[in-house]
Amino acid sequence: MWFAQCTASHVPDEFIDLGMKVLLTGATGFIGSRLRCALLSRGHAVVAVSRHPPSIANAGETWVALDMATATSADWRAPLQDVDAVVNTVGIFRERGDQTFAALHIRGPQALFTACVAARVGRVVQLSALGADVGAETAYHQSKRAADEMLLSLPIDGVVAQPSLVFGEDGPSAKVFLAWASLPLLPLPARGQQSLQPVHVDDVVHALLALIESHGHSGMRVPLVGPRPLSLAEYLQALRRSLGLPAAHAVSIPPTLMARAARLGDRFPASLFDTASWKMLQRGNAAPVNAITQLLRHAPRDPQQFVAAEHAHAYRSQARLSWLLPLLRWSLASVWIVTGIVSFGLYPREDSFALLARAGVPASLQPLMLYGAATLDLLFGVACVWPLRRRRWLWSAQAGLILVYTAIISVRLPEFWLHPYGPVLKNVALLAMLLLLAMLETPGRRR
Repeated sequence: MWFAQCTASHVPDEFIDLGMKVLLTGATGFIGSRLRCALLSRGHAVVAVSRHPPSIANAGETWVALDMATATSADWRAPLQDVDAVVNTVGIFRERGDQTFAALHIRGPQALFTACVAARVGRVVQLSALGADVGAETAYHQSKRAADEMLLSLPIDGVVAQPSLVFGEDGPSAKVFLAWASLPLLPLPARGQQSLQPVHVDDVVHALLALIESHGHSGMRVPLVGPRPLSLAEYLQALRRSLGLPAAHAVSIPPTLMARAARLGDRFPASLFDTASWKMLQRGNAAPVNAITQLLRHAPRDPQQFVAAEHAHAYRSQARLSWLLPLLRWSLASVWIVTGIVSFGLYPREDSFALLARAGVPASLQPLMLYGAATLDLLFGVACVWPLRRRRWLWSAQAGLILVYTAIISVRLPEFWLHPYGPVLKNVALLAMLLLLAMLETPGRRR
């Protein structure tokens, strides 16, 4: 949920305050939440619709609990009373449970649009997607196009906004692209020649405001794009510059390998890369910039300015941590897992028992201690990369075990402190890694 107390900093000053009553669906979404704030700062009254409305509200807004997937035209009758304009920003990129393309992109919007005609709403703006046209190949684009076609066929002032790839620093896809751009070596699918025209979310919001407040766009499909088409490789290098990083070398990933990775992504609902996104990337995503330039009254923001200079350091650190922390966890997992496997038999069992005897473990307990410790090592390794909600307990448990091992070795086998390979000294580095992971852990969030 993207709810926030709104300020007036999201909107250009040149728009004229019309004091409309606007119903906004998807009001807690990535774009919807920003548009809600912009509408309020313009003096409009907002009827904000969400499946799970927040417990607090800004001045000038009224929250309505409705699920686009199940709401009928009759359900919209009361919320649409005295509404001047409707903006539908509901959308999903991957289906999950009852949140399907058919329900959220087709049946839900069609029920809303039908109700808008009955309520004599003055204007309806549908947030679609660039690529939702006759050449659409994916279920995402095809479902968006079905709702677009229905709206434009109705006797109502309807307009379809079609944004390209939308960038916002805290957006899910933007986080992926920033992390990708921050890598020391850029892996590029098929040399990264795919065409993109990314647009900043602030420009999208300002353009939507203009479509709501101005006339002359009825029945139109309006592309919302960045200033110029870029290849994927150029876009990533532009993001690097916005993060204050120098250009990076790149390595091409064969299309066949990308297709296999996409099929693997199909199995994980939370993945942003799947077969559909791979098809969309290959198709390209670009359009003339004239329409959004007229709406904004200036050129849209260039990708090199997507990250404000004063925020570059913070986002650069965040982008790097997004792949460095998983690398750290997998490295730690490999230490525990390999140690467990070696202890189970790759290292001579008699030598392991001899070390346990020198550490003061009775012969009768040596098998239990050896295989019990090996099992614990394996469990710790798997837990490092398992999708747990919280891991601080895990890092604490691992640090505790390492400290116990270190104390026993220091008392019973002190010569290992002077071993040329430094087997005990490496525990200092492991403890530092665990401290870093514990300090950077975000409680209650899946990482």
